[in-house]
Amino acid sequence: MKRISMAIAAITAVVLALLVAPAANAAGVSATFTKVSDWGSGFEGKVTVLNDTTSSLSTWSVALDFPSGYSISSSWDATRSSSGQTHTFTPPGWAGPLAPGASVTFGFNGSPGNFPGLAACRLNGGSCSGGGPVTLPGAPSGLSGTSTASTVSLSWSAASNAASYNIYRNGAKVGTSTGTSYTDSGLTASTSYSYQVSGQNSAGEGAKTGSISVTTKAGTDPVGSRRAAPYLYMGWGDPPNPQTVMNATGIKWFTMAFILSSGGCNPAWDGTRPLQGSADANAIAQIRAAGGDIVPSIGGWSGNKLGPNCSTPEALAGAYQKVIDAYGLKAIDVDIENSDEFENEVVQDRILNALKIVKQNNPGIQTILTFGTSTTGPNFWGNRLIERSAALNANIDVFTLMPFDFGSSNIYNDTVGASTGLNNKLKAVFGWTTAQAYAHQGISGMNGLSDQQEMTTTATWQNITNWSKSNGLARLAFWSVNRDRGCAGGGVVSNCSGIAQPDWEFTRITAGF
Repeated sequence: MKRISMAIAAITAVVLALLVAPAANAAGVSATFTKVSDWGSGFEGKVTVLNDTTSSLSTWSVALDFPSGYSISSSWDATRSSSGQTHTFTPPGWAGPLAPGASVTFGFNGSPGNFPGLAACRLNGGSCSGGGPVTLPGAPSGLSGTSTASTVSLSWSAASNAASYNIYRNGAKVGTSTGTSYTDSGLTASTSYSYQVSGQNSAGEGAKTGSISVTTKAGTDPVGSRRAAPYLYMGWGDPPNPQTVMNATGIKWFTMAFILSSGGCNPAWDGTRPLQGSADANAIAQIRAAGGDIVPSIGGWSGNKLGPNCSTPEALAGAYQKVIDAYGLKAIDVDIENSDEFENEVVQDRILNALKIVKQNNPGIQTILTFGTSTTGPNFWGNRLIERSAALNANIDVFTLMPFDFGSSNIYNDTVGASTGLNNKLKAVFGWTTAQAYAHQGISGMNGLSDQQEMTTTATWQNITNWSKSNGLARLAFWSVNRDRGCAGGGVVSNCSGIAQPDWEFTRITAGF
């Protein structure tokens, strides 16, 4: 019995040793790093640990060495410890052994952006690759591009070993893609741009393609870019994965809600979530990785807003600038509502002067004002906003109406009536033609049931979209993608429209604008 017990103990010790042995000694166990997205001021990375053996792995430890100057701001699905440029990840407390053939993934956000790749990666003290060293991707081939007046669409052939691709415009990185195409938007008409693309994997960034030159087409839109951008709210209403919506509908832009004051003149999502390292920043990174982009909505009906909390136009412009710099924005929207901003002459003027400063400091950026309306056009406060915009030379690009919650029994007719009234006001104040005025207008509707039980069906929204497109409006949005799901008889709720409809149908229609 003693010899048998000793033999069993010896076998058990061998088995345990195999379970906890360094991954470098267990062929088929690997850890792979992928840069998910990069938005210029930060990046998102993930690591997949794969147990491609026939035995369970009781634990693991992944050590990542970052290049000098780069750090991690947040992480998830693993326990992290950091020492200098080395960040070590181990399984979270709730995780069990990693079964044969199984994998686990953990992720993190880091800064600054333009992350070049890891300096080194070690799995349980050994090589992360398991099956040999990972080599840099080769240069993609066949890079070509087509254009509109404000976009360039690029495509290329896949590069060997590439997990994602970096896109460069005029030598500066402007985006990433996990596929072999990318659309660069918000460009200037009749302008030549130079593009290159490189592959990226866990070993780093490979060689770039040769440069190609693409010239945008001539355009007559004085605003510079027409945008279909429905609202997406990450702090409310069971927010969907934006890439899921993009893949299902073809939408490229979202209006992200809402930037508020986190105390004083400091911007934050909903006043609580930071500009970086939040669900909002992660969603923006996902949208851009899929070839899209966003417009932040600053303000809204409720909450502690920046307009009243920033004491001067210069301070308010500085708060707006923090948002612009955080994401390298092409456009911002100030949703000016309620008595604290819209119905306050001092705050109205402060917002207009701040946007004037923003335009001076950010050439080419598009500024948007979104506000309520009557069925026949702007009310007193809307008319004042437009008149003061002209008097202060605020150079607002797009005036967007919210044609709902005014007791409509025919939302299409009242949307057209309100937009026609705005058109007449803009012509009178700025001296524009009908077409020029429409090119400075937008519509932001409410899909399904509004707060006052007004009904916008998918058929009605298609008619509004067709009218907006045929009249050359600059912006089309609706509140909201969170609600773009069917729930007939569900009432006015945060995560569905209250009517029978296919999921994402309002977004799909809007994408055709």
